[in-house]
Amino acid sequence: MEAYTAQIQAKMVETEPEAERTEKAGVTYGTLQKVSYYSNTCKRNRNFNILLPANYSTSKKYPVLYAMHGYWQNEDTLSSEEDESMRLRQIIGNAIAAGEAEDMIVVYPYIYASDTQDACSAMDDANNAAYDNFINELKNDLMPYIEANYSVLTGKDNTALTGFSMGGRESLYISNKMPDTFGYVGAICPAPGVSPGLIAESDFRYTNGSPYLLLLTAGSNDTVVYDSPAGYHDILTNNNVPHIWHYVNGGYHGGNCIRAHMYNFVRAAFKAN
Repeated sequence: MEAYTAQIQAKMVETEPEAERTEKAGVTYGTLQKVSYYSNTCKRNRNFNILLPANYSTSKKYPVLYAMHGYWQNEDTLSSEEDESMRLRQIIGNAIAAGEAEDMIVVYPYIYASDTQDACSAMDDANNAAYDNFINELKNDLMPYIEANYSVLTGKDNTALTGFSMGGRESLYISNKMPDTFGYVGAICPAPGVSPGLIAESDFRYTNGSPYLLLLTAGSNDTVVYDSPAGYHDILTNNNVPHIWHYVNGGYHGGNCIRAHMYNFVRAAFKAN
């Protein structure tokens, strides 16, 4: 983790080039699909969006990136083609086409995992718990579905996890609790509550295995989670956990931090070995 973190740190850029948000002539981009599956955790059918790489073929196996949305959001937020502040299909497709990122499958789940209600109803402990429960759905329902229905590589070397805001909180929490599952972990403007909170500060480290990379992105103009990402950065630093602190000057709680993170993250994922 320490060696790969240093290797990626040297290649980091603060923000993505504007051209990487556009569709370029001669580049074939991935295909986005909405899929429904049955969740035993939530006791009902659930949706996710999946971005299959250009020229997806079952004769080849692909690594998988799980990208999680924030509070009040859903599986459409990060994968949106209407929201001009996202452009993740283009950013990922351009990275792959340039040979700077691996061919990959990107899964955008719906992470509000309650067995009693379909959607978040308030910002409180009960609704927070439904988001935190996504670890069980991911492990027991979604990942097995992806592995059974798509041509994917498995194991830590081939599985990445990142998220925005509440999804960033869940990325930090899930990767800490499932250290052998995710080789590449990111968090964009992560919401508070992981540590201190779900995990004691002294335990906010990877003691039973670690990812190759932990990329923590924050924005100078984030007026939603404010300094929560910096708090995580400080705890990780105090615990001697190698990670990249990616600070976006002018970054707000949304698109420009998400794009900058994903530009860097997809170039780092699935390449440590």
